[in-house]
Amino acid sequence: MTTIAQASHSNLTSTDAQTPSLQKMGGLAGIIAALTFLFGFALFVTTFEPLIADDLTSVETVEFLKDNQTIFYVWNLVIYVLFGVVQAVLTLALHARLKTIAPAFAQIATAFGLIWSGLVIASGMVANVGAAAVIDLYDTDPTQAGTVWAAIDGVYKGMGGGNEIVGGLWVLLVSWVALRGALPKALNYAGLLVGAAGIVTLVPPLVDVGAIFGLGIIAWYIWAGVVMLRTKG
Repeated sequence: MTTIAQASHSNLTSTDAQTPSLQKMGGLAGIIAALTFLFGFALFVTTFEPLIADDLTSVETVEFLKDNQTIFYVWNLVIYVLFGVVQAVLTLALHARLKTIAPAFAQIATAFGLIWSGLVIASGMVANVGAAAVIDLYDTDPTQAGTVWAAIDGVYKGMGGGNEIVGGLWVLLVSWVALRGALPKALNYAGLLVGAAGIVTLVPPLVDVGAIFGLGIIAWYIWAGVVMLRTKG
């Protein structure tokens, strides 16, 4: 029996050794999160530039979506669904890193991180299902399709990035707790600024500060990802 137990323990140890640590998984998730932002920005200023200009009527917007349905679908899958998945992994990895420093605040930060993950995944799904529905409706009633899309657009943008308060709170709290030594100080100070930029987008006149949040968090994700990938164990 002892021999069997030792063999079993040996196998478990071997399996654990081949399993990447949560910190390294979190680091990879951070890098991927940054790439989803870059992918989103790249398409936003090229293919989807007419949507940025905001000079299309609701009907014209649906027509544009019809002409670009596949890339719009992929865009939402990447910037919302894929981002939400890796955000959840990174959130849990950072929680493991911070929970011994400030358990209560680490839990609060983790809650916001997971809420953000859920919101953006739901946003991407609403956008894709809604776009498919209005594109079908467009063939029979373009005006109605435009009206329906206007409603869907408000919902999915509200959940996924119309303002960045949830993501901003998460970055701010993580960075504040991590100032106690869990992450490099310079990274934490950068995170405090990025988080604050996200939070102020709640104020309508300051919604354009969301661009600063978007660009700043790309650098933050990459930096945090590299730090976590270098973690031993």
